[in-house]
Amino acid sequence: MEASLQLQLLHSHHHHHHHHLLLTPIYPHINSLSPPFHHKPRRKLLLLRCCSNSKKLVGFVDYDKGERQVSLHVSGLRKSDLSKRYRLRLQGDRFQKDWAISDLVFKILKLNQREDIHGLLNRWAGRFARKNYPLLIKEISQTGSIEHSNQVFKWMKNQKNYCARNDIYNMMIRLHVRHNQTDQARGLFFEMQKWRCKPDAETYNALISAHGRSGQWRWATNIMEDMLRAAVPPTRSTYNNLIHACGSSGNWREALKVSKRMTENGVGPDLVTHNIILSAFKTGSQYPKALSYFELMKGTKIRPDTTTLNIVIHCLVKLGQFDKAIDIFHSMRKKRAQCNPDIVTFTSIIHLYSVYGQIENCKAVFDTMIAEGLKPNIISYNALLGAYASRGMSEEALSVFNDIKRNGYRPDVVSYTSLLNAYGRSQQPEKAMEVFNMMKKNNWKPNIVTYNALIDAFGSNGLLPEAVDMLHEMERNGVQPNTVSVSTLLACCGRYGQKVKIDSILAAADSRGIYLNTVAYNSAIGSYMNNGEYDKALALYRSMREKNVKPDSVTYNVLISGCSKMSKYTEALEFLDEMLALKIPLSNEVYSSAISVYSKQGQLSKAESLFSTMKMTDDGPDVVTYTTMLHAYSAAEKWDDAFALFQEMEMNGVKPDLIACSALMRAFNRGNQPAKVLVIAEFMQERKIPMNDAIYFEMLSACSILRDWRKTIELIGMMEPSFNVMSIGLLNQLLHSIGKLGKTETMMKIFYKIVATGAEINNSTYTVLLKNLLAAGNWRKYLEVLQWMEDSGVQPSVEMYQSILAFAQSSGREFSVIIQDRVELLRRKTCI
Repeated sequence: MEASLQLQLLHSHHHHHHHHLLLTPIYPHINSLSPPFHHKPRRKLLLLRCCSNSKKLVGFVDYDKGERQVSLHVSGLRKSDLSKRYRLRLQGDRFQKDWAISDLVFKILKLNQREDIHGLLNRWAGRFARKNYPLLIKEISQTGSIEHSNQVFKWMKNQKNYCARNDIYNMMIRLHVRHNQTDQARGLFFEMQKWRCKPDAETYNALISAHGRSGQWRWATNIMEDMLRAAVPPTRSTYNNLIHACGSSGNWREALKVSKRMTENGVGPDLVTHNIILSAFKTGSQYPKALSYFELMKGTKIRPDTTTLNIVIHCLVKLGQFDKAIDIFHSMRKKRAQCNPDIVTFTSIIHLYSVYGQIENCKAVFDTMIAEGLKPNIISYNALLGAYASRGMSEEALSVFNDIKRNGYRPDVVSYTSLLNAYGRSQQPEKAMEVFNMMKKNNWKPNIVTYNALIDAFGSNGLLPEAVDMLHEMERNGVQPNTVSVSTLLACCGRYGQKVKIDSILAAADSRGIYLNTVAYNSAIGSYMNNGEYDKALALYRSMREKNVKPDSVTYNVLISGCSKMSKYTEALEFLDEMLALKIPLSNEVYSSAISVYSKQGQLSKAESLFSTMKMTDDGPDVVTYTTMLHAYSAAEKWDDAFALFQEMEMNGVKPDLIACSALMRAFNRGNQPAKVLVIAEFMQERKIPMNDAIYFEMLSACSILRDWRKTIELIGMMEPSFNVMSIGLLNQLLHSIGKLGKTETMMKIFYKIVATGAEINNSTYTVLLKNLLAAGNWRKYLEVLQWMEDSGVQPSVEMYQSILAFAQSSGREFSVIIQDRVELLRRKTCI
């Protein structure tokens, strides 16, 4: 820093004149670059020369603390500047004080409104100089205290030498605008005209801006027309204020009209104009229009700034064009666009990833924002909190909630609601209730979103009475339930099969005049269908159509799949026809339900044609639809078609899942094509698709039919690790298929292994062993197994004894005697 520190400060006396002030330090030789050997606080007083003799700047610079403060001291006209007659009059009066204007303002601000401000002003010598009045108003209105300014203005108007001036009124109007007191500002506007003051462009601009801020765009338009009538040429900021007035009320059409008129009147739009219009589109939810306007803007010479790009990102997110939004964000970060991302940009991107479902990215963006030196505000914290809440990540949500408090912010309604929602979605309704109570304790009034989140927290966890109570509490607290409240409740009733509740909720909605939207109707129709109440579901669907609420693919999916479950195939197909007539695009679920209905009705060709229609759609069939079609082929015993479809599915990159594979295997076993079952098994191993009991069962059947011992051994190897979790039916099937191949030793080995895993063994397992041992003529083992049954307390059946005795009689003499003796012995034991 140079030894002679020279700060040039620009102070605007009025909007039009600039005084240049030169600040020179009193101490000339303190070089701040030399090392500080002693720690004396270095505080430089600033002596300031100023062009205007009634003003001077005062201040200090403290190098140690890195603080500086400069303020303008306005002296105004003093006693010495007054004309002779006033000076003489004030000479002998010791109550009359010759205060500088800045000192007077300081004294006024120390008084509260009830104290005698007028008395104080009457003791001020400067009141005899008319030129002091605008200076006084300027100083007092700059402090922002509207009450004190009004008192001073009132006093001023009662002074004999006061003369109404435009600048005084403009300052007062601007002060009221700053405090959002639109009506008072308008009152001053009419008052100034009574005093014969002609409003200028500045007056009109302030008024239009005031009406814009309070959303009264019609008033703002009328004032602009007055301005044109009074032949005051509108400036660019007049137009910008008016466009803003229209835009912020969501009236984008009007905003566009004004911007057209602006160009026609020869005032070109600037960056501010473009941003206001973009913002108007955003407020009016005209996202595509905003984007096309942005494209037009690119063609002009005006470069977008951060605000422009933030609006564009917001609109892209709303339209689901995530990639484009992220591209803009990256270009901002690379400084290519000369628009550094600010807190709003980062918050929009956090919101984007939250909608996109990439929660880890939300945290990454949040951390980047902090790393780039931006201090998160409550809105950005809430965006991250909301992202965690949407996934029910309650621990992470709580940690963000605590961060808000730790960083000196007060969590607001949105913060509490998100945290509550996080607990609701992670099956902790009691915790959600705790948050709700904490919110009320901290004097936040829950809003409709909060109540709906709480209804969902209770309802989705099966606590329906509590959810309904919440609806009543909400009304008691003066918050009217809306469509979302009703939809949430209906969906929960459907999930838990509560018949009574659906009727009462629909009745409640009806009596309160709550309009049901498509989602609400879908929930209610779905609930009735789940409970098998077809007639009620149908009546509700009819009323939905009468009230002109548009059904969507979900409505029809609920109806078609519901009818199919109740075997009402004709009705299901009627709904399909209605859907096609309304030109509603069929979702994958609807295709699957419809194919299944055609298949159950034996109309395979119709199912096939529907399936091939689906292949022509953009997305094509998914794994569920393919599986449904596989079922259809196997029901019609068209095994070859099923296998061809399986191969086609693989070719089209649709990965068959467990359900598809087991459906196919069952089809091939029934169609007596066991070899194909093993082909599918190999395919599953290659693709690492986990196998379950149903798959093993079909594979065992296939090996049995093929009498393929090598494959059976392989299969046993695959099944062995999960013996302890397999169903007893499957284990019996396993033992049976080994025994049927005559490999009784292996069968017994496997049996020992099964027993060793602690699996439950029942009577049917022993029956399988005994049958196969007898078939192989292994009577010694047979008797041994009977003995084990005794030992483990399982009573052998009469047939088991009869079978072995019959075997003894048919075989040679020497065995039969031994067998009979042993059986007698066993029987006797059992009887004891």
